[in-house]
Amino acid sequence: MKLYGSSNSGNCLKPRWVAERLGLPFEWIEIDTFAGQTRTPDFLALNPAGQVPVAMLSDGRLLAQSNAIMLHLAEGSDLIPRDAYERAKMFEWLFWEQYSHEPAIAVRIARLHFMKTPEDQLDPNLLTKGHAALARLELQLTTTQYLVGKALTLADIALYAYTRNAPKGGFDLGPYPSVKAWVSRIARELRDADILGA
Repeated sequence: MKLYGSSNSGNCLKPRWVAERLGLPFEWIEIDTFAGQTRTPDFLALNPAGQVPVAMLSDGRLLAQSNAIMLHLAEGSDLIPRDAYERAKMFEWLFWEQYSHEPAIAVRIARLHFMKTPEDQLDPNLLTKGHAALARLELQLTTTQYLVGKALTLADIALYAYTRNAPKGGFDLGPYPSVKAWVSRIARELRDADILGA
C-alpha cells in the first residue's frame, strides 16, 4: 500500500497512525500541498479532487478522504467497536469532526501557523467555532477517558489529529484540562513523537 500525504496535515496523519497501530505495511509518499503538488496531472490522476490523503491499496485501487481510508484499514480491528451502538457513536464523532471541528481548528492552524496570516485578517468566527468544538470535547472527556467506550477507537484518532496542534491555531487548551489529558493519553497510545518529544 502507498499513502500519499503531507506530514503537516492531521487528515493525512490519521490513516498513517491507523496503519502503524495495526502493523500494516505501507510506503509513505510525502506531498507538498503548499507547493501545488496536489494539482499536478499525475496527482490528479490519483484523486481528481486534488486532495490528500490518498491510499493506493496493494491491488492498485485508490481511496481518498481520511476517515474513509481509516475505516477501510481498520475493518475488523479493535479500533472499530463491535457493539452496534458504540460503532454508531464512533461514526457520530467522525461526522462531527469533519463538519464542526476540523473546519475551524485545522483552518486556523493552516492560516496562522503555516501561511503566517496575521490574526486581524482571520475570520473571527473560526476562533469562536473552534472553542465551541473544544468545549464539546471537554464535556465528553470529563466523564470518559476515550470518546467511545473504554478503549481507543477511530473517533479518538480522528479528533486527536488537529486537537493536538490546536495551540498552533491560537487555541489555548488551558481551559480544557480533560482535553489536555486526553491528548497526552492518545499521544502515548499512538507513539506520536511530535507530541511526546521522542
